[in-house]
Amino acid sequence: MNKLISLTCSAVLALLAMGAQAETRLTMSSWLPAGHPLVKDVMHPWAANVERATEGRVKIVILPSALGHPKMHYDIARDGQADITYGAQGYTPGRFALYKMVEFPFAGDSAERTSVAYWKVYNDYLAKAGEHKDVKLLGLFTHGPGQIHNSKHSVNSAADLKGLKMRVGGGIMNDLASALGAVTLQKPSSSIYELVSSGVADGTLFPLESVAAFHIEDKTRYTTLVPGGLYNFSFFVVMNRDRFASLSKQDQEAIDSVSGEALARLAGRVWDQVDADGLNQLKANGNEIITADDAFIAEIREKSAPMEAEWLKEAQAKGIDGKAALDAFRTLSHAPVQTAAN
Repeated sequence: MNKLISLTCSAVLALLAMGAQAETRLTMSSWLPAGHPLVKDVMHPWAANVERATEGRVKIVILPSALGHPKMHYDIARDGQADITYGAQGYTPGRFALYKMVEFPFAGDSAERTSVAYWKVYNDYLAKAGEHKDVKLLGLFTHGPGQIHNSKHSVNSAADLKGLKMRVGGGIMNDLASALGAVTLQKPSSSIYELVSSGVADGTLFPLESVAAFHIEDKTRYTTLVPGGLYNFSFFVVMNRDRFASLSKQDQEAIDSVSGEALARLAGRVWDQVDADGLNQLKANGNEIITADDAFIAEIREKSAPMEAEWLKEAQAKGIDGKAALDAFRTLSHAPVQTAAN
């Protein structure tokens, strides 16, 4: 009887150990506020999708505080400080080049379209350059079309923008705002409330949702809408390469099934909705909202043309057919939204 009890206990302990081993917990470092749409409406649902796709074997735990500055989050995943991170290539100038394809003006009015187009064109044209080869790339997406928000006056020309101190995130938005005459302050989006409250910045380049999301609608009361966006902004979701390789093939495939295009579509769809909500909030708040006229659009086009030409050279230097990639992206980003099969 004692031997039977001993064997039974051993079997139970073995089963418990197997159960404990069955759940893999992956950590995510997140630098945006917990209530930001990118966190609560994209990262949390995506984490739930991963858990569901792996039948509970993999669980993503979003850490309560960031493990470093937003610009460090690619390296935080690469070096294994956290298993997964998200971030923006534009926060580290000079490190990445090809992401700028999605940041030129007039990319499109839908984040869902631009995000899905981005993922498809990246894989068809850009991936071979290996800019993300030291991590497992889980997703790429954009926010909604970037617009002009400031605390001083209406902006409907480069002359109106001249001298305004504008927070920018880097990349094309920084170069374009400078070319149009703004004084740029390259800071992460999370810093904007302090910047405009203290008068360090007169305004910011943001998608519509971010004005209310960062509680600056009473400070930046002048908004200029550029059809298709003055700019857009590239985001990544990456995972430590060795950590991904340690997962079973079944779980790797399950994670891939809810990442990539599916994650781009999720993020883009959320951003389209919150941009629409953000516009309504600005209207309800009594903020001035104007649309850039043809003359201002021509100025934007003129100032951005050399940047596009320079990007085509950068792409060529990396062995990429930049014109074909850019043409494909623009075609897809202006195509009707297709409902995902999953």
